[in-house]
Amino acid sequence: MGDVHELALAMPHVTVHRPGTDHPVYQVGSKSFVFFRTPRPDAVDPATGERYDDVIVIWVGDDRDKLALVQDPTSPCFTTPHFDGHNSVLVRASRLGEIDVDELRELIQDAWLAQASKRRAAAWLAGHSA
Repeated sequence: MGDVHELALAMPHVTVHRPGTDHPVYQVGSKSFVFFRTPRPDAVDPATGERYDDVIVIWVGDDRDKLALVQDPTSPCFTTPHFDGHNSVLVRASRLGEIDVDELRELIQDAWLAQASKRRAAAWLAGHSA
C-alpha cells in the first residue's frame, strides 16, 4: 500500500486531505484522484458478508478504461452498483500485490490526469513523453 501513497504523492500539485478519518484523499486542484474508503455496505466479502475495510478508489479516464479494468479476469479492480456511471475503479489494498509497480504507477498517473486541469495535464504530459 505504500506504493500507492508514494506514487500519488509523486504527482505534481497534489494535496492530501484526511476528512475526519485516517484515510487519505489525494487531490489535484481540489479534485480527488485516489482515496481510501471506509467500510461500506456495497463492498463486501461474498463468503462472509463482512465489509471490506481496505478499498481504494482510483479515478479512470472514462467508462472504456473502467470496463477494461473491471472486466479483465486477471485484474483485481472491481466496481459496485454505487459506482455505476462514475469514472473510477475499486481495488482492495490486500490485492495490490497482483498489480506490478509499473502498472500501478500508470493507473495512478492516469487517475491524476483524469482529474487534473487541462493545463496541468498538458504540462505533465509534455515532460513525460516517450
